[in-house]
Amino acid sequence: MRKILFIASHRKDRSPSQRFRFEQYFEFLKQNNFDPELSNLLSEEDDKSFYTKGRFLNKAVLLVKGFFKRWKDLKGAKNADIVFVQREAFMTGSVFFEKKMSRNKNKLVFDFDDSIWILDTSDANKKWEWLKDPAKTSRIIALSDMVFAGNQYLAEYAKKFNKNVLIVPTTIDTSEYKRSGPVNNNETICIGWSGSITTIKHFEYAIPFLLRIKKKYGKRLLIKVIGDSSYFHEELEISGVAWTKKEEIKELSEFDIGIMPLPFDEWTKGKCGLKGLQYMALEIPTIMSPVGVNTEIIDDGINGFLADTEEEWMEKISCLIDSFELRQRIGKKGRETVEKGYSVESQKNIYLQAFNELLKR
Repeated sequence: MRKILFIASHRKDRSPSQRFRFEQYFEFLKQNNFDPELSNLLSEEDDKSFYTKGRFLNKAVLLVKGFFKRWKDLKGAKNADIVFVQREAFMTGSVFFEKKMSRNKNKLVFDFDDSIWILDTSDANKKWEWLKDPAKTSRIIALSDMVFAGNQYLAEYAKKFNKNVLIVPTTIDTSEYKRSGPVNNNETICIGWSGSITTIKHFEYAIPFLLRIKKKYGKRLLIKVIGDSSYFHEELEISGVAWTKKEEIKELSEFDIGIMPLPFDEWTKGKCGLKGLQYMALEIPTIMSPVGVNTEIIDDGINGFLADTEEEWMEKISCLIDSFELRQRIGKKGRETVEKGYSVESQKNIYLQAFNELLKR
């Protein structure tokens, strides 16, 4: 068995980036002579401290604990055939651990799915920005034997520093992602958004057109937000729902329409469309902002919709609210798109081949 040491921030099943980019391949890797091992920095309690404002002493202790955890990983890296670093080994501007890991006999793989060379700190950690150095991304890429980039935009950045770059899209395990319960054909329609406390700011871009939609359809319309339990909007009658892995598919299945609004900037151009892919895999008709890879995923009017202006969002949401048949047709085409190009099944052999070829060098 060949060992792959996965270096990431969060425990298994906690981070969407980890789950949908490498964790869901673990069983397949085991079936193909690989032994995957995840080394995470943050425990469940650490997560609570890290994403809560204040708690400066807790966060300082977390940094020290994290340093010693990664120091221990250096020994594990020496016994691994491949070390797979997702985004960064350590949460400061240092590339100390990546440098150490790259000097072993193992192969170093770097994976990223956002424009992480641009500073984008959560509100809970603004006062810690001075510890970060987004420019270290280019240095990690240069140190790596292979780079997995989530889309073409990220790959173009990576190729400035490393010739061995493979586009590996964020994928959905379609054997798991199946809608819970029948499709709703009632009068009441639920528009949904799923994210986290760090991405709730993107939901805010939807508020102007959601207020207009709410006024148009009144009590016929429900709006649901998953991922930030503290979120509240009185006029839209929204009380945020906490995300849990156990209830994820059940909660998402209550959506009749899924939305992914985004601003158009350098950060969002690097996003990999995960929210939209989750909706589409569950046959939820999806509307996305035409930013980055979203324009590759969505064939407007066929497997989903793209909406830029407030008027476009109004028009396309209204069409879906008014037609059960349209929601069904778009939803089924969305699922087919995921199965064909954004599922674990469609990408698993490419993933495996990349590791096998790397070890032959």
